Amino acid sequence: MPRIKPTRAAKSAAPTGVLALGRAVIETEAAAVAALAARVDENFGAAVRCMLACEGRIVVLGMGKSGHIGGKIAATLASTGTPAFFVHPGEASHGDMGMITAKDVVLALSNSGETSELLVLLPQIKRMGVPLIALTGSPASTLGRAATVVINVSVAEEACPLGLAPTSSTTAALAMGDALAVALLDARGFSSEDFALAHPGGTLGRRLLLRIGDIMHTGDAMPTVAEDALLRDALVVMTQKGLGMTAVVDGNRRVLGIFTDGDLRRALDGGIDVHRARMREVMTRNGKTARADQLAAEALALMQKHKINALLVVDERQMLQGVLNMHDLLRAGVV
Repeated sequence: MPRIKPTRAAKSAAPTGVLALGRAVIETEAAAVAALAARVDENFGAAVRCMLACEGRIVVLGMGKSGHIGGKIAATLASTGTPAFFVHPGEASHGDMGMITAKDVVLALSNSGETSELLVLLPQIKRMGVPLIALTGSPASTLGRAATVVINVSVAEEACPLGLAPTSSTTAALAMGDALAVALLDARGFSSEDFALAHPGGTLGRRLLLRIGDIMHTGDAMPTVAEDALLRDALVVMTQKGLGMTAVVDGNRRVLGIFTDGDLRRALDGGIDVHRARMREVMTRNGKTARADQLAAEALALMQKHKINALLVVDERQMLQGVLNMHDLLRAGVV
């Protein structure tokens, strides 16, 4: 296989020059974002009010790199309590315009404000009476003049050394989109639990939504023995159920205690005869318990605090409802 020779440009790019250029890009984009703070003004407030009043959805439009940023802004809005979706302007002019209704608000991104695929949609948006919010680097552009609200996201310079590739401008638009989403989140009183509902498959969703009752063992899956049962019989039950513990209950299934693998090791260290000892002699009384409606994350915190690997789940009368161990939390993705 022929060896690829480095180009003259590659040969001349000293490591120190590459590092300096990388830092310059970060600094240029950081300065562009910092300049946006002064533009969170009445126009920004008007955009937030317009989006809050929306009875439909926020429809985000953008071409090219602005389209990629628009897609992320739409996703952020949707996940933080503001229903939104992205529509490609090129597809909109060929039928997807039907996705926009009179109850929606359009958020259009274009650094130049002269993107032809966007401009061709403006007459229809106006005829529908749909509010138009523009994120543009040229407020006096065709898009800016047609918009209900204009937010200026212009930048002093692109981070690209050629001044061509959208870099600072796309970063600025993304940051302003995040600012809008977070402002709307706060105005709606959107909570961490609301966020979890929108992210049921994520770690936060599991921590904030999953209840002990959703993952505990119930019915015949629960290992239980009476307090006068022989220890050897309890060990058989523990082996059959495979949870490393058993609940000790009375005739009404009221919890009297718990016996775990750890209790067994301590009993053997103390010279207990497993063939003669009764559960009342070796069980742990007044063990930690939980309720089925508690968060699974609370069960994890309780286990970690007290260095235990199992919990009995009881009702207000201390009647056994279920059992839970650390492996259940691991399988559920809570740990």
